Amino acid sequence: MKTFELHDATTVQQAVTLLGQLGPTAKVLGGGSDLISGVMKDWIQGKGMPLPSALVDITTIPQMTTIQVSGSGARIGAAATLTSIIEHQEIRRGWPLLVDATESVASPLIRNFGTLGGNINQRPRCWFLRGEKFDCYKKGGDFCFAVTGDNRYHAIIGGELCYIVHPSDTATALVALSAKTKIAGPQGEREVAFDEYFIGPRTDVLRENILQQNELMTEVSLPPLASNTKTAWIKLKDRQVYDFALVSVAAVVTSENGVWRDGRIVLGGVSPVPYRAKVVEDALQGKDIRANITAAAGAIRSVARPMSANSYKVDIAQGLIERAVLQALA
Repeated sequence: MKTFELHDATTVQQAVTLLGQLGPTAKVLGGGSDLISGVMKDWIQGKGMPLPSALVDITTIPQMTTIQVSGSGARIGAAATLTSIIEHQEIRRGWPLLVDATESVASPLIRNFGTLGGNINQRPRCWFLRGEKFDCYKKGGDFCFAVTGDNRYHAIIGGELCYIVHPSDTATALVALSAKTKIAGPQGEREVAFDEYFIGPRTDVLRENILQQNELMTEVSLPPLASNTKTAWIKLKDRQVYDFALVSVAAVVTSENGVWRDGRIVLGGVSPVPYRAKVVEDALQGKDIRANITAAAGAIRSVARPMSANSYKVDIAQGLIERAVLQALA
């Protein structure tokens, strides 16, 4: 592993200042399960992805590890551990979807030190990106090796140029829950809906979110669920142990007498960003859910563009959407 400097920030402003002073190769450190034991240990680098020379630890900032719940919703510090979210009784009662998604992340050991912000902002797990011999677009190269290579785990929606899939289970749930995040930078703080937080390779192939180098995520806010709203989480993976999603579905369903009034259906494992399946939501709007969910779930095929070895994901996505919506109703 390349040597690096470690800086412990005690306030958000100090962390922002350090990021600005240390420059482009400084990175924010949470639990470090991917950044240190993945990216840096495996020397994943390229001209567009230099290895970090300095890390700014934000787990030493007290305000960023807290969880607060009130009548207006919940606020979770970006450095709160995944285990602390799972074990928080008010979060379990008010937002079971987030708890279910968080429980599906990695293993208990990793959840004990892995943070919410770290899980949301982790780098993709594409094996070409992670392979030292592949100078791909995302590392600053000029080719996506998934196009002609083994692409069984890659994107079926919204790829183009780069066919990564977003690896975060919590991010998928947060988009479904209409959550927002607070970002701190040199100009102060701003709040951004997760709908606008993630960016795909069409926008910038070297990045996965809107964070600038001298900015950091400080907290996540969750609005209360609307009345008559139920949720469900389903994640399918190769192994029923520590693994990433082949396809996952977060469903938030607001209904009246079995009729779809509002809601969100968000997929993980299929796109470079958590993918909101508006085509399915639109197909259910104002209709009896049970009578129309099979046809509505099939609408996902109209936006899918599978590659040579991952068309199976289209069938899985359709089936899991139907199952998740019915599970929410139940």
